[in-house]
Amino acid sequence: MLNRRNFLKTGLMTGAAVIPTSVGLDALDPVSTLSAEGNVAPSSSVSKPKLIPLPPRLASIDQRTQSWQQKIRRVGQTNMTEHDPAVMNIEEWADYWHNAEADIVFISVTGILAFYPSKVQFHRHGKFLQGRDFFGECVAAAKKRNMRVVGRMSPDLNWGDALEAHPEWAMRHLDGSVQFSEEEPRLFKTCMFSTYMDDYVPAIMREVNSLYDVDCFYTNGWPPIGSLPNCHCAICSKLPTAGTPAYWRVFNDRVFDLWQKYDAIAKEKKPDSFFFANLGGNVRGGPNLDRLGKIAAWFQADNQGRTYDDPAVWGCTLQSRVCNAVLDGKFAANVTAAYSTGAVTWRNASKNPAEANMWLNETLAGGMVPYYHFVGAENGFGEDRRWQKVGTDYFRWTAQHDAHLATRRSIANVGVVMGQSTQLLYPGPTTMRSRAYMHETTQGIYDALLRGRFAFDFVHEDRLEPEHLSRYRALLLPNIAMLSDRQCQQIRDYVGSGGSIMASFETALYDENLNQRAGFGLADLLGINKAGDVIGTTGNAYYARIESQHPILDGFSNTNWLPGAQNRIPLKPLQNPVLTVVPGFVRYPPELAYPPAPHTDEPAVVLRELGYSRTAYFPGDIERSYWLTGHGDLLRLLHNTIRWIMHDEFIVHVQGEGFVEMLSWETTPGYSIHLLNYTNPNTHHGWLQATYPLGPQTIRMKLPPGVSVKSVELLRAGQSVPFALKKQMLQLTIPRIEDYEVAAITVS
Repeated sequence: MLNRRNFLKTGLMTGAAVIPTSVGLDALDPVSTLSAEGNVAPSSSVSKPKLIPLPPRLASIDQRTQSWQQKIRRVGQTNMTEHDPAVMNIEEWADYWHNAEADIVFISVTGILAFYPSKVQFHRHGKFLQGRDFFGECVAAAKKRNMRVVGRMSPDLNWGDALEAHPEWAMRHLDGSVQFSEEEPRLFKTCMFSTYMDDYVPAIMREVNSLYDVDCFYTNGWPPIGSLPNCHCAICSKLPTAGTPAYWRVFNDRVFDLWQKYDAIAKEKKPDSFFFANLGGNVRGGPNLDRLGKIAAWFQADNQGRTYDDPAVWGCTLQSRVCNAVLDGKFAANVTAAYSTGAVTWRNASKNPAEANMWLNETLAGGMVPYYHFVGAENGFGEDRRWQKVGTDYFRWTAQHDAHLATRRSIANVGVVMGQSTQLLYPGPTTMRSRAYMHETTQGIYDALLRGRFAFDFVHEDRLEPEHLSRYRALLLPNIAMLSDRQCQQIRDYVGSGGSIMASFETALYDENLNQRAGFGLADLLGINKAGDVIGTTGNAYYARIESQHPILDGFSNTNWLPGAQNRIPLKPLQNPVLTVVPGFVRYPPELAYPPAPHTDEPAVVLRELGYSRTAYFPGDIERSYWLTGHGDLLRLLHNTIRWIMHDEFIVHVQGEGFVEMLSWETTPGYSIHLLNYTNPNTHHGWLQATYPLGPQTIRMKLPPGVSVKSVELLRAGQSVPFALKKQMLQLTIPRIEDYEVAAITVS
């Protein structure tokens, strides 16, 4: 394999973008970091970051070769209820979405209740349909206004008459009883392995294709998002045990086969039609997202708003990074609920405008197309109409800037491995056994990366080939417990070519079948040897004793100890450790709150330099412990370690006060830098009630050779700003950020 350091210096290209080696910028100020109190302050002990040049720009796009969905910029949906045919003003509905400049609308078909006079057996007509072709009228109204149409289906539930005729269609509990909807017990849950999916769903698709001019088909509620089915019907009882790696493989084969079958049916009428399905769930999506990403024409991210499971405000951008990890630039849309989401739900009441706007902001910043959605049309077009102005204003604003908001390639030099199998199948360490474990781990590393203002992408575990990894200076593995031998070798190859990694806790301790290895799959690379099983916390968590100075300890003074983590795997001793473990001890009674063994030779971090590569391994679940505690020492330690393995190389540097998420993109006109202002008392709980503006944010980036800047425009503020360009180093300042700002850079 070509040595990475030489590879980067040459700037050669082999498929993916390759970033030349770093160039120092003496005038660059120290990066801003968060202190333990959460305030932003420059860390004087941290070395100055070095800006590396952006990769050469992509070749121009021939618009004539793009598929129609790649030109979609706004998506609208009024999720129709059984009562809507009796009350909805179709012309008013169509005028709203047309005036909001929506390019395409979802219209319900659906599969649970027919919104047209369907002749498919068991496709029940709604009681207010009364023979009317409500779906057809909506399609005609949308087409008259030059809006495309998605035929929205719901194959996940059906009624008692279907169950009586086809008992084999139902999902079953372990005792053989039928699984019914928790909210509406008249509806039973359909089994995706039954002929319901092979016969009933295709019959509806073919009927719709024969009657209407729809542009594509979508299934809501299937495949399941965030979890796997747990069915014990006659078919499923013969499959591998639910929730196991073997079951996941069978599940993925079934999803893949049905997806291709439905796509072929969609194309029977129009070759440019297609099928797509609900692929939300973030890093814990149900089906293998890499596999579907290769065939999906439209990635539908169902991330409608914050819930009690995801209290942090960045749930939508986290979803966008999942899309970017598997789509290779293809189309992705994220649905923003205009209605109230959360533990207590009012699905027909409008969400706070500040919260809805932020979710739309995140959709755009993450490179997805905004998709706005409300439920029902009581009283003509809604009893609660407050959501409508939010959608119209936002969509019309985006329509003014489509060229700058359509993204081509992410600008990032840190990759975070997205272990989808670990998220779905790994139950957590023996001390915890909680499937929420990886959710907390992911939130911890995400929060830390945002606070350090790192430019990062997610990298799917099934995309660890050089063409996907060569663009990244460093790769992070936050407790990616399940890795195959092949994936471990791919990571070794990455480090062998000059890349750096940071790993934690049980990374590579399990293979792809969730079989525990005797030692770590990356033990040779990380220089570690397991000395025992996981040790948890019963009182005081363990501490890390400072043994020697190192850049990862910059900013720590007047202490011999640092917090460790809640759980750790004990390691065999190493020579000259930077940090050693002080084992946990009681926290109460305070008379006994001291360490029986204040000094050990067990390493609390293992650092290695292998040529130009650097590796760092934390035996504790540091990312998760940071998320649970918010401890500033853990945050600083993570920041310092990431910067150390990166050689302090930044590809985009943003300096200023506040808690900001930054996403950077190459666009057709040039570049766009998106800054999302999360400095808000409701960042981690509840909804945003108001905006708390930030002051100046200075952006620096080094452009490729031969690229010059024509203008810089702030899209939300609606104004141009001055900039400086010297020796390809671009600097500009955004004077103020409300909730969101986009610096649109036009180049020549």
